[in-house]
Amino acid sequence: MSLKTRIQDDMKSAMKAGARARLGVIRLILAAIKQREVDERIELDDEQVLVVLGKMVKQRRDSIRQYTDAGRDELAAAELAEVAIIQGYLPAALPEEEIAAIVEQTIAETGASSMKDMGKVMGKIKPRVQGRADMAQVSALIKKKLG
Repeated sequence: MSLKTRIQDDMKSAMKAGARARLGVIRLILAAIKQREVDERIELDDEQVLVVLGKMVKQRRDSIRQYTDAGRDELAAAELAEVAIIQGYLPAALPEEEIAAIVEQTIAETGASSMKDMGKVMGKIKPRVQGRADMAQVSALIKKKLG
């Protein structure tokens, strides 16, 4: 079963169960997927759906940070609840040690030696960890190793 089909089935289940909050988030997910499909005139596969989900999580994390900084804890809590639902569709997160090992390996493979090579390293790492790691964390690790 494809990820998109699983999300659609979960929407039906949430409707039957009367889970309004979960239903709202699932509808947002499906709307984002549909928007990308319409914009690009394609049918998204699981990998592309993961990219959409990752982008949604990133947007919500940014919102949580902004709401927290502004003292709007109730809005931050609502965004956090949405992140939890969206992450339910993402693969399990990689442990920090594994991310560090991937960064080390990729730096060695590409022969990167300075910050000028950061784009090359990120380009190689991104497909390997997409949806399973916070790219800001990966970027920080690369900067630390190359800097």
